[in-house]
Amino acid sequence: MKPFHPPSTTTATNRTTTNNRQRRRPELTLPLPHREPHLAVPLPLPPSSAPLSTSTNAKLISNPKQQQFNLSELDRINRIGRGSGGTVYKVLHIPTGRLFALKVIYGNHEDAVRRQICREIEILRDVDNLNVVKCHDMFDHAGEIQVLLEYMDEGSLEGTHITDETSLSDLTRQILSGIYYLHRRKIVHRDIKPSNLLINSKKQVKIADFGVSRILAQTMDPCNSSVGTIAYMSPERINTDLNHGIYDGFAGDIWSFGVSILEFYLGRFPFAVGRQGDWASLMCAICMAKPPEAPATASPEFRDFVSRCLQRDPARRWTAAKLLQHPFVSNNNNNQVHPTHQLLPPPPRFNSSS
Repeated sequence: MKPFHPPSTTTATNRTTTNNRQRRRPELTLPLPHREPHLAVPLPLPPSSAPLSTSTNAKLISNPKQQQFNLSELDRINRIGRGSGGTVYKVLHIPTGRLFALKVIYGNHEDAVRRQICREIEILRDVDNLNVVKCHDMFDHAGEIQVLLEYMDEGSLEGTHITDETSLSDLTRQILSGIYYLHRRKIVHRDIKPSNLLINSKKQVKIADFGVSRILAQTMDPCNSSVGTIAYMSPERINTDLNHGIYDGFAGDIWSFGVSILEFYLGRFPFAVGRQGDWASLMCAICMAKPPEAPATASPEFRDFVSRCLQRDPARRWTAAKLLQHPFVSNNNNNQVHPTHQLLPPPPRFNSSS
């Protein structure tokens, strides 16, 4: 009897590999998904069954490239702002002696909302512009969202009255530079108004309160979600029947910006109704009445600038890039390009015929 010899493992493996290789169809390959690199929106995070931590110093997001902060190292000095749903404190970072603003947003939020906040903060922490308030960090403390922001020691521009057009032009240019930067990164603010425009002792004007506040406002209880007022919203955002139901957030920002600039010049809300008026009165004034205009006492350049922002048809409003080339901005600033533009392509040339 011949002895039994088991088949060689190597031979069996090679045979299996050969068979598998023969069965493969090279034409049945799936291409990798294409992602546009210029879109400032990260891919969705995978769902997680584990609850998010609510420990004292738990962070919603961590970025190793930026300085890491610990909530226990922040000493609250005093309250510097308060609104529906949140409070802002002036805080001292004890290890470095630096001052920051800490925005505490009330309410417990579902895990899906927190994951969305993580995605938004990933964008906001990457924003680096001289005219946008820097978001340094975010914490989850006892169910409250706490956002660590750049501290602006002169506060907001709410209630500011600027009759000197040269000064107003410089302020306008700075705000536009921030809007231009955000729009180039596909970020829409949606709440441009004087109280969200901050200034420091260096006379730098910066845009604040966007991104996270917008996400939270969309998920709050309806009776608490009307953060502030509709006074600075564009007509097509208030009345969805306008513009065939299409809302362009970028054009909406320009309308809000135009209302704010005109308010600075006039020293009052530019519509015939009060800014804190009832919803119906504001809606009628914004959606049905003629858009407000700069008075005849203003320069022709400023009057034209305001009209380019406050066009009822959103398609006719100028973009931030084009407004930066308007004579009201460029002439009063000696045609100097703001440093924030150096990292971006130059805006198109001004064309008075359009």
